[in-house]
Amino acid sequence: MTHCTTRTKQVGFTLIELMIVVAIVGILSAIAYPSYTEYVRRGHRAEARTGLLQAQQWLERAATAQGVYPTTLPYALQWKNTDGTDEPSKRYTIGFKAGNTNAAFTLIATRRAGAQSNDRCGDFTLTNAGVQTTENYASGTDPKECWRK
Repeated sequence: MTHCTTRTKQVGFTLIELMIVVAIVGILSAIAYPSYTEYVRRGHRAEARTGLLQAQQWLERAATAQGVYPTTLPYALQWKNTDGTDEPSKRYTIGFKAGNTNAAFTLIATRRAGAQSNDRCGDFTLTNAGVQTTENYASGTDPKECWRK
């Protein structure tokens, strides 16, 4: 009597192979996520700097027409959102400090509560003379680098 046994080849993954894939994905995620969040924050910083520059241009045009800088900033510029919508920015508020004689001003982009609130670059300032500074930034951060990136 002939006894024939045929083995069928099993298809699929072993548990070890699956664990290796999970470990690789975990390592890649641990490396990629911080880089991604820094990239997103850098984009939000650019939005704040753009808002400051737009407000500065508006103030310069108003000063050219009136002879002095205005004492207030229009509401639309205080909540500037540079993505083309009328929605207020969710990340920065543009503030305004007039000088004593209305011959100077300082604009401040202050981080709002949320994802941008713990950004290492802090808050951005811009004066009528074009001086760009950073306030409330994390230790070990180069404030000039924050304005460049």
